Amino acid sequence: MGSNHLRALQAADSGASAAGTAKCCIYIFLSGGLSQHESFDPKPQAPLEVRGEFASIATQTPGLNITEHLPGLAQRSSRWSVVRSLTHPSNDHTLGHYYMLTGRSGETPGFRGDRQPRSSDFPSISSTVGDALPARSNLPPAIVLPERLVHWSGGTMPGAFGGLMGSHRDPFFVEASPYGNPFWRGAYPEYTFPNETKKAPTSPDDRVYQAPSLALSPGMTMHRMHSRTGLLNVLDRQRRELEQSATAKHYDEFRQSAISLLSEPSVRNAFDVTKADDTTQDRYGRNSFGWSLLMARRLVEAGVNLIQVNLGNNECWDTHGDIFHRMKNKLLPPTDRALCALLDDLQSLGLLDTTLIVMGSEFGRTPKLSTLSESFPDAGRDHWGAVQSVFFAGGGVKGGTVIGSSDELGAYPASNPQKPENMAATMYNALGIPATAVWRDEFERPHQIYFGEPIAGLI
Repeated sequence: MGSNHLRALQAADSGASAAGTAKCCIYIFLSGGLSQHESFDPKPQAPLEVRGEFASIATQTPGLNITEHLPGLAQRSSRWSVVRSLTHPSNDHTLGHYYMLTGRSGETPGFRGDRQPRSSDFPSISSTVGDALPARSNLPPAIVLPERLVHWSGGTMPGAFGGLMGSHRDPFFVEASPYGNPFWRGAYPEYTFPNETKKAPTSPDDRVYQAPSLALSPGMTMHRMHSRTGLLNVLDRQRRELEQSATAKHYDEFRQSAISLLSEPSVRNAFDVTKADDTTQDRYGRNSFGWSLLMARRLVEAGVNLIQVNLGNNECWDTHGDIFHRMKNKLLPPTDRALCALLDDLQSLGLLDTTLIVMGSEFGRTPKLSTLSESFPDAGRDHWGAVQSVFFAGGGVKGGTVIGSSDELGAYPASNPQKPENMAATMYNALGIPATAVWRDEFERPHQIYFGEPIAGLI
């Protein structure tokens, strides 16, 4: 057990408060910015240019209405809650990603906003959880799937890495979704669409979702791999003088994870979701959203502490135009289907009470519709950091609960505003990380983990 894990447990033993209702967390990130009006905070009484085209429907929870295009979640509202008042000060994609992936609504001095992760960045929520909690299996304690968040220009979004903690505390990235043509978006192959309607790509969207390559290299039998493991043990003894360095401390953990990934059939099965039985694939959806949430469920069963699932790269929730067509036909159906299958499976497996699910974006969308006539024929909404809706389920969450509210236009928090720091604290608290816990850098300097209070009334 690492020194940070020991400190966390010592803090808990000394009386620090930690809920500890969850053993693991699935953080679903909708890159691009989910529109609150077209999802969990409809405004049916607002003017047409604010409320949009969609109707709202009642859920199983009296008084809780959501968009008509999330019918499955409406039927399951007793299992989830929504925070309608999360706010931060940026309308910028890169900075919004940074805030929501680190749980910090501010920047370090070295932050440049140029889509280049740096060692001076705040550590990600996934890195923090991966470091603070002991692994429950041979798998890495924090995994991001099915891909890194790469902008269509080629830059990688900062905020998802170890940052100040060091690259050895990066989460483990599962690269199952090839990046392909950056001007295609959506839950391929069933729900793909072009970035800009009036500037459609000339080549088709030919991405193929596949399990990461976990096979042994040609000629490498299990016997030979274990022989090499023996050689590694010899090399370990020769590395004793380095055992106190940050790299050496994590060397054995990484080695054991690699061996597990190669040798355990159950681990390979967790990743190879496109070969699941037909009934399962039909329930989740035979698309990148469905396969990703199925993989997350299997990793929960395998004992991973935090799984970040990026539903849609190239900021595919960035609905500047054609918002109603895209949300109705391309984005909400695969999300509703896959998320409902995840909730149902975790419930039937007895894992929902110990698995916290959080779903959010880098920001919400503008209250008023607008049209970028050069790119889209129909209206959309622009970037809006002032308010967004964040979904919570499982892990002790009180189902059918609404925390906070936005104003009559869905523009600003009207009550109980929350920040990314509160969202992160809710996740840490649910996972049993004490409020006094710290992580330590290579010079053994302590750094606090909590920068806000958990969201009251949610758990």
